[in-house]
Amino acid sequence: MNTVTVSASKTYDILIGSGLLEQLGPRARELGKAQTVCLVSESTVYPLFGEKAVHSLEEAGFKVVSFVFPAGEESKNPGTYLELLNFLAENRLTRSDLIVALGGGVTGDLAGFAAATYLRGIRFIQVPTTLLAAVDSSVGGKTAIDLPAGKNLVGAFCQPSLVLCDTDTLNTLPREIFRDGCAEVIKYGILYDPALFSHLEQRGLDFDREYVITRCVELKRDVVMEDEFDTGARMKLNLGHTIGHGVEAKSNFTLSHGKAVAIGIAIVSRACGCADTTRILAILRQFGLPTSTSETADDILSYALSDKKRSADQVNLILPNAIGDSSIVPTPVDQLKSFIQAGL
Repeated sequence: MNTVTVSASKTYDILIGSGLLEQLGPRARELGKAQTVCLVSESTVYPLFGEKAVHSLEEAGFKVVSFVFPAGEESKNPGTYLELLNFLAENRLTRSDLIVALGGGVTGDLAGFAAATYLRGIRFIQVPTTLLAAVDSSVGGKTAIDLPAGKNLVGAFCQPSLVLCDTDTLNTLPREIFRDGCAEVIKYGILYDPALFSHLEQRGLDFDREYVITRCVELKRDVVMEDEFDTGARMKLNLGHTIGHGVEAKSNFTLSHGKAVAIGIAIVSRACGCADTTRILAILRQFGLPTSTSETADDILSYALSDKKRSADQVNLILPNAIGDSSIVPTPVDQLKSFIQAGL
């Protein structure tokens, strides 16, 4: 097991290794005097891991109530969020109690936002069960729900009290979902770590999971500790996301987040003339991720302009110069269409 400690507005540990789900109850008990735990999960994950999580929590002396919602990004909406808040109130969770998010990024975002706002904030634990959530969304405290106008437009910064990443849960992932997470893993290599990028090139989908997840989490830890509230260096983690979110939203979320980010990374790499564009495109294809889209620059632009990272009349684009080197480039909105067109 590896442990990565984040020291931001709250200090917490991220545990990474095999068999950790069985330790959920004892680890939660170490956090304080909670009596009730609300386990938040979705309809695909709960049948796989819900019973084991509940058993571990009950063995540690907790009363457990479970909120299970339909799987999919479309559930990360105000309606589901209010249902969860009402569920917490009906079960009389107090400020000393806990929420546990068991699932992927949708579950973590939804449960985390509920934890940030219910009773003006209660503690929560992230238990990511997808690669994408393990290396990215479960770490750093960003929580949110979607609006019809775009992804993650309503949210809050709320650091978890613990992240417990059981690598065994990844064994149940469909190959397509695992590849989705690989887009975020590749992103970390492009941004910060040529050695990580080379490991991925050499090993492909058979990469060392514990090493790669730990390295990605370390990199994100460093960024979060430098810029917790996403006003400077943390913006770099949005590589491929502004344009990727445009592609994802235009598809009405039928295109997965990881594939959309891969397309976004490919577009910005081509558009900015990155020195390692050939390697970046090659590794995306090696991992079975798309590097192009049939959407037009106009269509992508109309959705990208709803991105929450837009500021007045400009968007901060993250442009890779080479593997391990990138820049934050403020780009006027009226130049964004031509930039997207150049990368298609």
